[in-house]
Amino acid sequence: MSADSPRWKHDGVRVIPAGSLDTNTAQTPGMNRAAAIDFARAGAQKLWAGTVSIHAGAKTGAHHHGPLESVIYVVRGKARMRWGDRLEFVAEAGPGDFIFVPPYVPHQEINALADETLECVLVRSDGQATAINLDIEPVEKPESVPWIDPVHRG
Repeated sequence: MSADSPRWKHDGVRVIPAGSLDTNTAQTPGMNRAAAIDFARAGAQKLWAGTVSIHAGAKTGAHHHGPLESVIYVVRGKARMRWGDRLEFVAEAGPGDFIFVPPYVPHQEINALADETLECVLVRSDGQATAINLDIEPVEKPESVPWIDPVHRG
């Protein structure tokens, strides 16, 4: 038995049971966030992870996450994302799709389905939750922007 054994027992892998997520985290109107991994719960210093649910047909308030990068993985439903200074751009994602939100980008999550909850897993690049809610009036008809990366054109 090594001298490190006691440290690894308590400071090694952490399992966060599904029923123990913490809803006492930064919130934005129209969605419900729950923290699984953060500094306070697991000692994470470089990331925050949890879930987000948006009720059928609902949309969130406009917000950004300061200097943090965010990754959203769609588990169930259909996400419609708006972003820009006036939320003038739009793209959609479904189950199995990933969404990347760079730092300081004003955005709004919308559940594009009227009869199903949008369920996602969310990861951010810091151990603390940050959500800055914004007072932005969205444009009437957002511009559709296909998600294209350097490998997949058009």
